Amino acid sequence: MSDLTVPVLRIGTRRSPLALAQARSVADRIEKAAADAGRPVRAELVELVTDGDTSPAPLASFGGVGVFVNRLRRALLAGEIDVAVHSLKDLPTAPEPGLVVAALPPREDPRDVLVARDGLTLAGLPAGSRIGTGSPRRAAQLRGLGLGLEVVDLRGNVDTRLRSVADGRLDGVVLARAGLLRLGREDEASEVLDPLLMLPAPGQGALAVECRDAGAAGSGSDAAVLAAVRPLDHPATRAAVTVERHVLAALEAGCAAPLGALAEVVDGDDGAELSVRAVVAAVDGSVSLRRSLTGPVDDPEALGNALAALLVEDGAAALTTPRSSTNSPTAIDPAEKAPAETRTTPSTTREGDQ
Repeated sequence: MSDLTVPVLRIGTRRSPLALAQARSVADRIEKAAADAGRPVRAELVELVTDGDTSPAPLASFGGVGVFVNRLRRALLAGEIDVAVHSLKDLPTAPEPGLVVAALPPREDPRDVLVARDGLTLAGLPAGSRIGTGSPRRAAQLRGLGLGLEVVDLRGNVDTRLRSVADGRLDGVVLARAGLLRLGREDEASEVLDPLLMLPAPGQGALAVECRDAGAAGSGSDAAVLAAVRPLDHPATRAAVTVERHVLAALEAGCAAPLGALAEVVDGDDGAELSVRAVVAAVDGSVSLRRSLTGPVDDPEALGNALAALLVEDGAAALTTPRSSTNSPTAIDPAEKAPAETRTTPSTTREGDQ
């Protein structure tokens, strides 16, 4: 079959180096799966610019929902692209009419990492060290460690944040390991943070591959796209992130609610089961609430809802008040436009994989 007769799948992506790396990995997987099935396709990247990429305004000023995904979704619904690749953390927890998350590929390492001067670990940093993050979740957990660190609000992509350490403006930054792995920069991390110290954001490390729904209103071409994408779906990843996102949705986390959650498929006494743990913390780190549950792999929604209910019963609602700007007196904004990660509304989480 010549290149002229091979169907082309247009894959929409943001233009950041990380987003492009993620989209290329999905494109490669789609092409390989299609070739293995004897139905070759050619994947082409379509770079799109979102509101969150171009405006210097805080994400909350946009109303929060879908700042980094709305442009891609509009392109999908308009037929400009066939597939959109998102960091799962960018996606609202509520479904989008006419679209479906057709695949969740195998999750990258969901843990956070520290990149610090001189290769220091958290325990090795002296009191007063300046640590950058744009995530209320990370900030709350860092403060809760009681190490006397100064948490600095830091905006920007991976390069920008790493430069803030290299040029001495900060002693360290905390960011997602998945982003460094996808960019081939994992060796720059001085410490991989144990989830016992730093629980990741719901969905951290996972990608979402979204397509038009090939239901009653869908077309034959939509069905063909879904058939090309669905082989990428990883059941264990889908089960785990479904639990985490149901915790998030059920708690109705506000624009700066420090919420972390991590679920895994583990071996139980009677076979595979889901284990999930979550933390809700005060922004200043003074109080944190951690709970965990296990449940069947085939009902992740119920497990997530149950853990959220347990957290609420034990006082989480008192800790999920959105943070005002007065609680972040120190900030650094090195040229980049959008906050590195911000949870913005009850129906979405924005932490990105940077």
